[in-house]
Amino acid sequence: MVTSVPRLVVAAPSSGSGKTTVATGLMAAFAARGLAVSPHKVGPDYIDPGYHALATGRTGRNLDAYLCGPELVAPLFLHGARGCDLAVVEGVMGLYDGAAGEGELASTAHVAKLLGAPVVLVVDASSQSRSVAALVHGFTSWDPEVRIGGVILNKVGSDRHEALLREALDASGVPVLGVLRRAPQVDTPSRHLGLVPVAERRSAAVEAVAAMAAQVARGCDLDALEALARGAGALPGDPAPWTPAPAAHDPGLPAGGRAPVVAVAGGPAFSFSYAEHTELLAAAGAAVVVFDPLHDERLPEGTAGLVVGGGFPEVYAGELSANEPLRKEIAELALGGAPVAAECAGLLYLCRELDGRPMCGVLDAAARMTERLTLGYRDAVAVGDSVLAAAGTRMRGHEFHRTLVEPGAGAAPAWGLLAPARRVEGFVQQGVHASYLHTHWASEPGVARRFVERCRTS
Repeated sequence: MVTSVPRLVVAAPSSGSGKTTVATGLMAAFAARGLAVSPHKVGPDYIDPGYHALATGRTGRNLDAYLCGPELVAPLFLHGARGCDLAVVEGVMGLYDGAAGEGELASTAHVAKLLGAPVVLVVDASSQSRSVAALVHGFTSWDPEVRIGGVILNKVGSDRHEALLREALDASGVPVLGVLRRAPQVDTPSRHLGLVPVAERRSAAVEAVAAMAAQVARGCDLDALEALARGAGALPGDPAPWTPAPAAHDPGLPAGGRAPVVAVAGGPAFSFSYAEHTELLAAAGAAVVVFDPLHDERLPEGTAGLVVGGGFPEVYAGELSANEPLRKEIAELALGGAPVAAECAGLLYLCRELDGRPMCGVLDAAARMTERLTLGYRDAVAVGDSVLAAAGTRMRGHEFHRTLVEPGAGAAPAWGLLAPARRVEGFVQQGVHASYLHTHWASEPGVARRFVERCRTS
């Protein structure tokens, strides 16, 4: 079993330091050297992995110790890194920032320790000189189990500024592995939930990734960074790679027969999805077909079940509403009792209306944009039986939206949220399970198997 994939974790003291530019640029620069690079992102973020995929030509994958549990971080990493020469893991927020009130859980530092990976610290040096040494010393000494293998100085103003920073860091024992000068920001526009996804600006995103790669290749010691990655050694505990295939003895394994068609919404309006979800659906025996609700007026032929994940339907509400044939077909599918799983954006799409525009009308609820950001991890339990979970099933999820659905729960809610505040949320009706909660099915593979089995029998 190969558990010694060369690897680096790219972290920072805080958000906004430049770790996405450095991580994505490193991925692309290493790929340009002919290396097969495995891209990963700490946390629940869906958008950065899209840029990582452009940089490497491989699926961007998430490593979230809260959603999936610490025990799955290394197996999921190895699953994504199969056949790769090197892996780059982009961190989340500041190096030691984890789930609120949970200590180090799900922080970049936590994931780095679970992977036994060296950390490259990206420091915004724009407003400091000698103080950089104190900052790096603090981050290096805070947790002796976290190995900071080097620093990349970002937003450096001049040769003189660089010299002052290097002189200050000489005594720290932490090598400077790169210096990036102040430069016009790479074209990665943002809006209310972060960067604009690749699916919405593919040609411009390709140019942005190329610019990141050029900036990193000019300013960083790629040989030293690659050597650092190759010195990582075996992963702690000699873990086995995660696999979507159920064990042969699993009582939930489908009995065979036809492969039900599971339609999965994609395209610019529904670009938030973990790769493992479709892998689990396929492993459970489904024929997974992706369609685009912005342009496709019909569901894929033979659709037996529907999965509508996250994204930005609020940005495309007009176009989604205008596609009346598809809206009606989805409503008929749901009314007929077919399994439908909807998360966040999918929930909004199934509502009666979104910002006053007609949607699918599967749920007797109205959705609208607000100024309030709802963000955070959630502990949840299934209130009753549904196409996804039996009553009492415990899962962890994540909310991230600036919308409001009224009412927030149906007569049969999808989840009871246990933390941080107790409340019920979402809708279960006939074969529909719709909720704001983003979950990672790798943590509970029976969710996908149950869904596909219902598609077989509905």
